[in-house]
Amino acid sequence: MNAIEYIIAGMLAAATPFLLAALGEMVTERAGVINLGVEGMMALGASLAFIIVHNGGGHLAAFLAAALGSMALSLVFAFIVLGLRANQVATGLAIGIFGQGLSALFGKAYESMTVKALPKIEIPWISDLAIMGGLFRQDIIVWLTLVATLAIGIAFARSKAGLILRAVGENPKAARAIGYPVIAIRVAAIAFGGAMAGFAGAYASTVYTPLWADGMIAGRGWIAIALVVFGTWLTGRIFMGACLFGAVSLMGLAAQTTGIALPSQLLSSLPYLVTILALGVISSNRRLLKLNSIASLGETFER
Repeated sequence: MNAIEYIIAGMLAAATPFLLAALGEMVTERAGVINLGVEGMMALGASLAFIIVHNGGGHLAAFLAAALGSMALSLVFAFIVLGLRANQVATGLAIGIFGQGLSALFGKAYESMTVKALPKIEIPWISDLAIMGGLFRQDIIVWLTLVATLAIGIAFARSKAGLILRAVGENPKAARAIGYPVIAIRVAAIAFGGAMAGFAGAYASTVYTPLWADGMIAGRGWIAIALVVFGTWLTGRIFMGACLFGAVSLMGLAAQTTGIALPSQLLSSLPYLVTILALGVISSNRRLLKLNSIASLGETFER
C-alpha cells in the first residue's frame, strides 16, 4: 500500500471523531448556543468508554456510557448558561477544563493499556478496487456516522424540527412569541451536542486508537469547533472539512513511510496548521464569515 492508498483508506476513520463532535456542535450552535467545552466532553467520553471496554463491557455499552457521561456534563453547561444566564464562552472553557480533569482522574489507572478495536466491514467487490477500494473497508461506527450525517442534513433542510431549531437560533424572542419553548429546545440541542462529543471520544479511544493515554484527544475538540465555522454551519461542508482534516492528519504518517526527511513534530502539527490557515482565510472574508451564521449565537436569552 503506497502513501496515497494509505491516506484514502484511513481518511474516513480519521475524520470520524472530528465529524461526530462537529455535527453535535453544529446542532448546538444552530440553536443559538456556543459550547467551547467540546474538548473536555470528548475526553470524558473517551475515558469512560475505554474503562468499560477494558473491563469487558463491550463497545455498545461503552459508547452509551460515553454519550450519557458527556451529556450529563453538557447539561451542567446548559444549567449555568441558560438557567443562571452566565457567559457562554467562559462557561464552555471552564466545563472543558473540568471534563479533561475528570478524564485524567478516571483514566489514571489505565495509562498505556490497550483494548480490542472493532472489525472492518467491507462492501463486496467495491472494496477490492485499486487505490479507492480501501475507502469502502470501514468499521460499523464510520458507516453509522455517515448515515447520521445524512440524516442531520435532511432534518435541517426538510423537517419541521430542523426549521424550529433554526428559528430559535435566529430569533429566540420571535420563536417564543409564537409558542416555542426556547429554553427547552436549547437544552435538548446542548444535550445532543454533548452526546455526540461523547461518541467522538469513545471512537477515538476504543476504535481509532485503542490505547489509553492522558490527553489523547489532543485538540480534536477544538478542531471540531473550527470545522463548524469552516463548514459555515452546513452539514455537507462540515463533512467535506472533516474528510480534509482526516486526510491531513494521516499525511504525517504517510510522509514518514515514504522517507521524507521532515521533523516528526512538524508532521504531527499539520492538522492544527491547516485549522489556523482555514480560519484565517474565512475570517479575512466578511461575506464568507457571515454566510449562514446564526444571528443570536452566544447571546443570553432573557425570558
